[in-house]
Amino acid sequence: MHMNPFLIATFGGILIGLSAILLMAALGSIAGVSGIVGSLISGSASGWDWRVAFVSGLVAGPALLWLLFGESGIGAPQVGLPWMALAGLLVGVGTGIGGGCTSGHGVCGVARLSRRSLLATAVFMASGIVAVYVIRHLLGGL
Repeated sequence: MHMNPFLIATFGGILIGLSAILLMAALGSIAGVSGIVGSLISGSASGWDWRVAFVSGLVAGPALLWLLFGESGIGAPQVGLPWMALAGLLVGVGTGIGGGCTSGHGVCGVARLSRRSLLATAVFMASGIVAVYVIRHLLGGL
């Protein structure tokens, strides 16, 4: 069964929004994935139980899609492991510099009309657009 990309994105966006609302309403916490994962890794924050459940849900979602439809909706990696590791490292450094990630700023901060989050999200988007253009058009797709 082929899944319509528009429906996948719509359903995913609804689930992301609902999870952010639920987390804020129930625990008063921002659904920033880098902060949640970072706190789990460092062991610096209380509430490890909900953090583990949140991260487990991020993994369980694509796994459930794969079980139900034979595909996760993520697709195969387009680059090798070294490039993915470098990208992950750069994202980690960027979330540290930017004081959060796209989920924290882009979903939660923008919804709160935070000027800092609006600016951060604009920088994330512009950086992504430039990176895709450089990699695909100037470097030949790597």
